[in-house]
Order: sequence, then C-alpha cells, then structure tokens
Amino acid sequence: MNEPIQYAKLLKPSWSPPSWIFGPVWTFLYVLIAVSFGKVFLMAWQKEVTFLVALPFILNLIFNFAFTPLQFGLKNNFLAGIDILLILFTLIWAMIAIYPHMKWITYIQIPYLLWVSFATVLQLTITYINR
Repeated sequence: MNEPIQYAKLLKPSWSPPSWIFGPVWTFLYVLIAVSFGKVFLMAWQKEVTFLVALPFILNLIFNFAFTPLQFGLKNNFLAGIDILLILFTLIWAMIAIYPHMKWITYIQIPYLLWVSFATVLQLTITYINR
C-alpha cells in the first residue's frame, strides 16, 4: 500500500505518465517476456543455444524483479537508477545474443525496449530531481 504513496510523493517531470498506466503496460510486457524468455530458456535447456545466449535473459529477469524492492521497498532512487540501467543493458545484450538464433524473439522485445528506454530516462530524471 505504501508503494504508490511513496512514489506519489516524489518530484516527477511534467512528462511523467500517470501512475495507473504502469500496471497495464507491465502486464502486456510480462506476457511478451514470459513467451519470449520462456522460449530462450527452453532452447538453452535443450542445448539449442548456449548458456551465454541465455545469460542476459537471466540477468534481465533478476534486475527487473529487483527494481520494485529497490524503488519502493528500500525507497532508494539511486539504486533503482543503477538497476534500470542494468535492465536496459541486459535487454540490449539479450536482443543481440538471440538474434542469430531466433529473430522473432528479438523483434518481440521491441515494445519492452521502448518502455525500458523511456522508464530509464524517467527514473534517472526522478533520481536527479529528488537528490
């Protein structure tokens, strides 16, 4: 319950989307992530791709799931800013790593990449103005 309250108290740029938009966007993205990352993990399990191809997908999930506890649990904008940069970096790495094996997995990441790019700029802006 205090997650939205804490977020609501932060100074945000004028172009920040309303809080209600995050739930539907992430629901859509998590469906794409489940399908595409699941396929990568299955391919790695079946030895169709190496562990190094699956590694950025694993790291991306770890960093993605760490964001909420960092931002809302610890209320640490700085750590959340570092984390979202790691999410963006591992997503780009994952898209490049899987492209030679399954191009559609790279393409299905484009909405995720667009949102994370926007969210990165937003988080870094919030971190800066609330320092």
